[in-house]
Amino acid sequence: MATTAELFEEPFVADEYIERLVWRTPGGGSRGGPEAFDPKRLLEEFVNHIQELQIMDERIQRKVEKLEQQCQKEAKEFAKKVQELQKSNQVAFQHFQELDEHISYVATKVCHLGDQLEGVNTPRQRAVEAQKLMKYFNEFLDGELKSDVFTNSEKIKEAADIIQKLHLIAQELPFDRFSEVKSKIASKYHDLECQLIQEFTSAQRRGEISRMREVAAVLLHFKGYSHCVDVYIKQCQEGAYLRNDIFEDAAILCQRVNKQVGDIFSNPETVLAKLIQNVFEIKLQSFVKDQLEECRKSDAEQYLKNLYDLYTRTTNLSSKLMEFNLGTDKQTFLSKLIKSIFISYLENYIEVETGYLKSRSAMILQRYYDSKNHQKRSIGTGGIQDLKERIRQRTNLPLGPSIDTHGETFLSQEVVVNLLQETKQAFERCHRLSDPSDLPRNAFRIFTILVEFLCIEHIDYALETGLAGIPSSDSRNANLYFLDVVQQANTIFHLFDKQFNDHLMPLISSSPKLSECLQKKKEIIEQMEMKLDTGIDRTLNCMIGQMKHILAAEQKKTDFKPEDENNVLIQYTNACVKVCAYVRKQVEKIKNSMDGKNVDTVLMELGVRFHRLIYEHLQQYSYSCMGGMLAICDVAEYRKCAKDFKIPLVLQLFDTLHALCNLLVVAPDNLKQVCSGEQLANLDKNILHSFVQLRADYRSARLARHFS
Repeated sequence: MATTAELFEEPFVADEYIERLVWRTPGGGSRGGPEAFDPKRLLEEFVNHIQELQIMDERIQRKVEKLEQQCQKEAKEFAKKVQELQKSNQVAFQHFQELDEHISYVATKVCHLGDQLEGVNTPRQRAVEAQKLMKYFNEFLDGELKSDVFTNSEKIKEAADIIQKLHLIAQELPFDRFSEVKSKIASKYHDLECQLIQEFTSAQRRGEISRMREVAAVLLHFKGYSHCVDVYIKQCQEGAYLRNDIFEDAAILCQRVNKQVGDIFSNPETVLAKLIQNVFEIKLQSFVKDQLEECRKSDAEQYLKNLYDLYTRTTNLSSKLMEFNLGTDKQTFLSKLIKSIFISYLENYIEVETGYLKSRSAMILQRYYDSKNHQKRSIGTGGIQDLKERIRQRTNLPLGPSIDTHGETFLSQEVVVNLLQETKQAFERCHRLSDPSDLPRNAFRIFTILVEFLCIEHIDYALETGLAGIPSSDSRNANLYFLDVVQQANTIFHLFDKQFNDHLMPLISSSPKLSECLQKKKEIIEQMEMKLDTGIDRTLNCMIGQMKHILAAEQKKTDFKPEDENNVLIQYTNACVKVCAYVRKQVEKIKNSMDGKNVDTVLMELGVRFHRLIYEHLQQYSYSCMGGMLAICDVAEYRKCAKDFKIPLVLQLFDTLHALCNLLVVAPDNLKQVCSGEQLANLDKNILHSFVQLRADYRSARLARHFS
C-alpha cells in the first residue's frame, strides 16, 4: 500500500497499521488458507515498506527543517517590529505627558481667571440686586407702585420673588420709623400669596401640571406654602369617594396622587404623607366611628364583627400604602395613624370579646337544653361530692338514684361546632386586634372560656349525667347509653384538640402562657378520662350483669344432665345462643364507640370478665357424658364469639376453657393423659380437679384418685 503522512495521523495504533499492511499483501494474510501463505513475499513487502518509510521520514525531516528556519526568520522580524513599536509608544507617551502638563497649566489659569471674574462680578450683581430692591422699596415708601413688575399680572413670578426679599428685609427694620412701609410690604406679600394660591387652585382644576409646578416652586419660600399643599389635598379628594368601599377609594386616590405629586412639588413624600394623614384622621376616622358607635352598646356581636372588619381593611390599606415613599420611617407613621383611629376601641376590646363569648356560649347551651326539654341539674362540688366520686371509682356503687336519660347523651356536635366556631372567630379577632404584648394573655382568657363552656358545662356535664344514668349491675334489661356518650365525647374532644393546635398554639407558642394552656388541657383530659374510665367500667359490669340474668333465666340444670341421654337434639343451649347474641351486639357497639388502642383495652377487659363469668357459670352444674358434650359445644360457641374481640389473650382464655371442658367427657383411663396435655399442663392442679369434680361419674368412677 502507498505510504503517506495521512496514515500516521492521531490516533495511530502500530498493531492495526501492521495488520492492514499484512492483509493487503498477497500471500501475507489468512486468505486462501495455510497453502496460500508466502513468508518470502511478506518479508519482501516489509523490506520495501521500511524503505518507503525511511524515504518519507527524510522528506518530512527536510520539510520540518525548512519550516523551523522560516519560523526563526519570522520571529526575528516580529521582534524587530515590536522594538520599533515600543520606541514609537515611548515617544507618544512623552508627547502625551507634555500635552497633559500644558492642559493642566491652561486649566489652572482659566480657573484663576474665573475666580477673579466671579470676585468682580458677584459684588456687582449684588449691588445691582440691592439697587433694584432699593428702587422697589422706595416705591413702597412713596406709597405708589409704578414698576411694571407690580402692575403686570403676567409678571407675578418676578413680583413674588421681589416681594419675598423685601418682606425679609422689612423684618429687620425698626418698627417705629418704618411701620407704614412694613405694613404695605406685608399687605402686598399677602396679596401676592393669595394670588399665587388662587393661580395654583385654578391650574389644578384645569389639570395644568406644569403651571402647578411653577406656582408651587414660587410659593415654596412663602409662609403660605403649607396652605397651597392643603388646597391641593382638598381638591384631590373632591369626587374621590364615589364607591361604597371607602378603603378602595382611598387606595386609588393615593395611587393617583403618588404618580402626580412628584411632578408638582419639590418634597413629594411630605405632601403624600400629609394627604394620607388627612384621609386617615378625617375620612376613615369618621367612617369608623359611624360604623362602630351605633352598635357598640346595643349589639356586641355586630360591634366585634365590624371592629375586626374595619381594622383588617385599614391594615390592608396601610400595607398598600407601604409601597409609596413617605419618608424614612413610614411603618411607624402608618401604625400611629391606625392607632389614632382605633385606640379607644382596642383598649377594652378583650373585655367586650370575653363578655360576648360567655353570653353567646351560655345561650347556645341553653338553647340546646331547651330543645331537649331538659332542666340542667347542678353537679355537686366540694368535699362530699369528691368523697362520693372516690368511693364510686373504687367500688362502682351508684351512690344515689340512677337517672333515666331515655337514651339521650346530652352531647351535640352541632352545639360543639357552634361553640368552636364562635371561639375560632374570637381567636382570629384576638390575633388581629390585640397588642402583641397582650396577645398570649388575651388568647388564654378566650381559651379558659372555651374550657368552661365546652369541656365543663357541656362535655363534663354529659359525662356526669351519663354516669348517673348507668344502672346498677343487677338491673334487668338495662339500656346502656354511656357508650354513646363515650363515642360522642371522643369525637368532640378531637375537634377541641384540633382547634387548640390550629388556632390557639400559634398565638401562645413563644410565651409563658403555652405551658399554662398545656397544663390546663392536660388536667381537663385527665379529669374526663377518669370519668370515662369509671363509666366504661360500670357499663362493663352492667353488661356482665345482663349476661348473668340471661344465663340465670335460660340455663337449666337438665341442659347438662338430660333425663334421656340418647335424645339430645340441640347443638348448644338456648342460654348460650342468647348470651353470644348479646355479646356480639355489645362488641360491635364498643368498636363503634371508640378508636385506636382504647377499643382493644376495653374489649380485653370485657373479654376477661366474660370468660370469668362463663367459667364460674359452668362450675355451678353437674355434667353427664352427653351434658359434657353440650357444654363443650357451648364453650366452642363462646370461643367463636370471643374471636370477634380480636384480642389474643381473650381467645387464649377460651381455648383453655374449652380444653378444661374436655375433662367432662374424657374416659377415666385417659384423664391423666389429657391433664398433662399442652393446653392444661401449666394450669393449677386444683383447677383441673375442680372441673373433674363436676362430672356425674366423679364418685362412681373414683376419679379423685388421679389428683391425690
